[in-house]
Amino acid sequence: MRSLEEVQATLEIAKLKEEDLLPSVQCLSFGDNVSSADYCLMELDETLCKHIEAGESLVIRGDKEERAVLCSSNKTYDLKIADTSNLLLFVPGGRTPDQLTDNQDSFHVVHTQVWGFCNSYWELRKQRPKLKKLKKLLMENPYEGPALGGQEENTENRYTMEDLLERIQASEEELKTHMETIHACQIEGYWRVLDFNYEMKLLGHVTQLVDSESWSFTKVSLQTSLEELGPLEPREMIEHCLNCYGKRYTENGEVFYALHEDKVCWGLALMLLQNVVKFNLKEFQYVWQQSVPEGMSTRLDQLKGVALVDRTSHPETISLLRVEDLPEDTVERFNHLFSLREKWTEDDITPYIQDLCGEKQTTGALLTKYARSSVQNGIKVFNSRRPVAT
Repeated sequence: MRSLEEVQATLEIAKLKEEDLLPSVQCLSFGDNVSSADYCLMELDETLCKHIEAGESLVIRGDKEERAVLCSSNKTYDLKIADTSNLLLFVPGGRTPDQLTDNQDSFHVVHTQVWGFCNSYWELRKQRPKLKKLKKLLMENPYEGPALGGQEENTENRYTMEDLLERIQASEEELKTHMETIHACQIEGYWRVLDFNYEMKLLGHVTQLVDSESWSFTKVSLQTSLEELGPLEPREMIEHCLNCYGKRYTENGEVFYALHEDKVCWGLALMLLQNVVKFNLKEFQYVWQQSVPEGMSTRLDQLKGVALVDRTSHPETISLLRVEDLPEDTVERFNHLFSLREKWTEDDITPYIQDLCGEKQTTGALLTKYARSSVQNGIKVFNSRRPVAT
């Protein structure tokens, strides 16, 4: 350890005056067996610092073949190693200048030990959660309704919330929000998605009941629905369907649901489109309107991100194209879209790239970076910046 005399000699060589410095001089020394492999440093923003100080946890997630991400309770961050030319010292007992207030007038030395050092640190960048894998895992064993007499329920490939948190690169809050989006539900302790045909069967039961009872679709009685449809399907599935496609409320002590027009129209449109490559647009619009409960109005803007209209074909057509089926990677997404259609209008492509936007990023900025614009018949269109293999 350096003595006061050695410090004073160093100051003299450096041509520094004691009176220009704090009276406390902090001397660092390396402890025994200090190694750069002992510690990893991570740069946290103010939000994550407060998260840690409040006693909350940060979790690193990702399967072996995936790049690791860091998750708080509600956000996901990309983990990237940042190298630095400066040596970063880990000094637990180190004190900043404002902490070196020993109230001593005389020049003196404070000794502090270095516990570790690094030439790099983990840099965090907020990113979109990687949720495509969630639907893929749950679709390994979708719920198709109660097993018929004599048949056994398939118990393979079922996942608890803990299982999914281990596998999915997302925070718990982001995961649960997406669960609602894909209409997942908990059955016997496991999270399942419904087989699409079974979900549409449930929705069909509900909409038929609304029509047969001459109810307003904004006032669907839970109790009556369970009594009437209970003999056909499990009661918890009827209630799950109402939760997916309606908003629950209570009136005079009785529970009702207001069916969400856009969601019901969306679901029934998917049912019509799922088994056809292309549908004559006018015929589709007629059949679609006839399939929804009385009082509901179908509109093409209800299908943004799930169906694509081709105005250039004769007759005009509509086909199924769901954003959830597209690649998560931005470059791969644009390549796939331009392989499907050479030129896109901004209105057509926006629903298929909106989920790629980061914080404070716009679809316009994405198009500027990944596409080239031109004007065709007075309409601005976008095509790929590079040749696309079809």
